[in-house]
Amino acid sequence: MDKFLTVNADKCTGCRLCELVCSVVHEGVSNASKSRIQVVKWEEEGRYIPMICQQCEDAPCKNVCPVGAISRDKDFGFLKVNHEVCIGCRSCIGVCPFGAMNYNPTRRRVFKCDLCGGEPQCVRFCEVKAVDFVSAGAVSAQKKRLSASRQSAASKQAAALGEH
Repeated sequence: MDKFLTVNADKCTGCRLCELVCSVVHEGVSNASKSRIQVVKWEEEGRYIPMICQQCEDAPCKNVCPVGAISRDKDFGFLKVNHEVCIGCRSCIGVCPFGAMNYNPTRRRVFKCDLCGGEPQCVRFCEVKAVDFVSAGAVSAQKKRLSASRQSAASKQAAALGEH
C-alpha cells in the first residue's frame, strides 16, 4: 500500500474526536491516553497538532527492538507490534522521534498506530479533515503546487520591490 496518514495542523480544531474514536476502536474505552493518535496543544500559539506514527521506512522502533517484535505488515505496509514476542522493555518508546510509541500500564504493553488495518478511523471521523489518508503521489503533487505557489508569490514580491 502506498498510502499514509498526513496531518494539516492548520485545520485541527482540537476537538480530540480522533483520539476518542481511536481508543474506542482499539481499547473499547473512550480514553484519550489509550489512543494511537495524540493531539498536542501549543498554548502560546493556540494551535492543536495531531501527532501520529510516521510508519518510517527505516523505523527506529523496529531497529531497536531486541526481540524483533515490531515488523512491517506485508499487505498494508504499517509497522505492527507482535505482543506475543514483545518483552515490554519499552526501548521503542524511547527511540521514536515522533513520540508515537505508547505504553498501556494496565495491559503492560506498548502500542502504536496500525492504520486500523488500512481504514484509519481517525480520518473517517475528522470532520475538518485535519487528518487524511492519502497516496504518496497525491502528497507529492500537493507539495509541488504549494512550493510553486510560494515561488510565484516570492517572484512577484521581488519584482514589485524592484519597481520602487
